[in-house]
Order: sequence, then C-alpha cells, then structure tokens
Amino acid sequence: MATWTELGGASTAPIAEDSAVTIGTFDGVHRGHQALLQRAREVGDGLPVVAVTFEPHPVAVFAPERVPARLTSLERRVQLLLEPSPGVRGADHVRVLDFDREMASWSPREFVEHVVVEQLRARHVVVGENFTFGAKAAGTTEVLRELCAEHGCSADALTLVGDDGAQGDDGSGTWSSTRVRRLVGEARLAEAAAVLGRPHEVDGVVTPGDRRGRDLGFPTANVPVDVGYCVPPDGVYAGRLVTGDATYPAAVSIGTNPTFAGTERRVESYVMDHGHDLDLYGRAVRVELVERLRSMVAYEGVDALVEQMHADVDAARAVLARSS
Repeated sequence: MATWTELGGASTAPIAEDSAVTIGTFDGVHRGHQALLQRAREVGDGLPVVAVTFEPHPVAVFAPERVPARLTSLERRVQLLLEPSPGVRGADHVRVLDFDREMASWSPREFVEHVVVEQLRARHVVVGENFTFGAKAAGTTEVLRELCAEHGCSADALTLVGDDGAQGDDGSGTWSSTRVRRLVGEARLAEAAAVLGRPHEVDGVVTPGDRRGRDLGFPTANVPVDVGYCVPPDGVYAGRLVTGDATYPAAVSIGTNPTFAGTERRVESYVMDHGHDLDLYGRAVRVELVERLRSMVAYEGVDALVEQMHADVDAARAVLARSS
C-alpha cells in the first residue's frame, strides 16, 4: 500500500474524483515541470490536476552517496507546485509519495494499479520523457501508456526542451534539474534562472552569528548551509531576502568568512536600507541569488574589509536595479 506525507499544502487524503495527474521528482519545480502541469491541465479538460512527487529522492534509497544536491526543500517544492507561475496555473492538489525499498520493489503494474488508479483516480497521466518507475526502472513511458490504457487512462510523455536561449552541453537547451545544478555550481545564475523561471534560492531559518557584521556596520541575517542543498560557490552575490510577504534587496556573502578564519559555511544577507531595523532571528527566510559579484577573499585588516563591503553593496544595488 502506498503511503503519503502530509506537509503544508500536501495532503494524505485519497483523491475523491477523477483527476489529471503529473508524476515526477520535481526538484526545483523548473519550467519543464511547469510545462508538465500545464499539459495535465490541458488534457484534463476541467479535471482537478494532481502533482505527485517523491520523498526522499529515489536515488537516496539505492545509492545515498550519489543523491543529487537539492534545489529546493520539500516544503518549498510543495509550495511551488501549488503556486501559479507565468502562464501556468498550479496544481489543485499535491501528494508526497513516501519512497522506500518496498515501493521500489513494486512492478510497474503494481505501481499503476496501487497509486495511479486506486489512490489517484487518474484519467490522464503526464510525465517527462525520461520518467521510469517500478523495480529496476522497468517501467518506461511506453509501458506506462500500455498499463494506463488497460484502465481507461491516457498517458502522455513530454520532451522538456526549453526556449530560454541558454543551451545545454549537448546543445539541446533541455529544462532539467541536473542542468540547473550544474549552472548553479558554476555560478551561472542568470542561466539557472532562465531554466527555473525565477532566481535560484537558498532557504532556512535565521540563526545568531558572530554579530561581527553589526559591529562593522553591516548586520546580516545568517542561514547555515545545509550540505545536502545546491549552493553556488563561495563569494559575494547580489540577491534578495524574502520573509513572509516582504522582499528586501540584499548583498549576500556565501562562505566561511576567511578574514576571521571562520569554519562554518553560511549564507549571510545584508539587507540594504533595512539591515539595522529588522529582527529576523528564528524566522524562515528565502535568499534569492541574482548575480555573483566576486569571489571570496581574506582581507588583511578590518578597514580593507569594510571598504570592500561598501563597494559590494553599491555593486549589488546596481545589479538589482538592472534586474528589476
């Protein structure tokens, strides 16, 4: 029997009516994933759209050492699947499927019957062309079509090739989470944003830091870097800090603070024009990363560091003015 995780907007309740379903890992909820949602909306022709994602990532069950860095937390993934994006209405329902070794042992037929038919009441299923399912990935998209047809359900596999102008290594311009991870890892944030449909984000809870920034005139909101998440290389970035309904321009430092021989990797955001007025300790925030300004440098003395921080803020302000 399939089990589900209840989280935020994701329910564990069975779907009570016929539906159009899209299934995938959906890490990052990039423009390819948004295209799947849109296609499900189209073929469903008025049916509620259900987005089904997996937790944990299936690779984590078989080869934890090879699990890819996450682009989004599970909570953010659910939120993004439900939210509208430009030209695309979000899902009506999100279901988080608990993926474990028992489920991984199911045959493709068992997956379709137990999940797609019995619990989701799918009349239409939409997946990416590389989607596989069932034991040893035996379920291809063609198998999915055949099994769904036995239950009066259609299945559609989309080729997720983008129009963003930033070509992949193979020249295809494919929208994929793998491609976003590579671009973020190379600090090519504008290209990553073109695939995502929004800036790449790092989220977390603000924790007390060394309070050294406040002493230097640049108080920061500090978010520890989770080793399992996709974070760009150390350096200084132009970005925005989002908390609740408020969005603030920010100069963002990612790294260990080498001038003071730091060891903990953090995302430290100086909120421009509001840094001295905000109390963010203990609050969940998202840090949008727009453009890399420079690499991380250990400065000789506080005066040189403060001078550079002023220059970083000016540079971040200029970048954000252009991007807005």
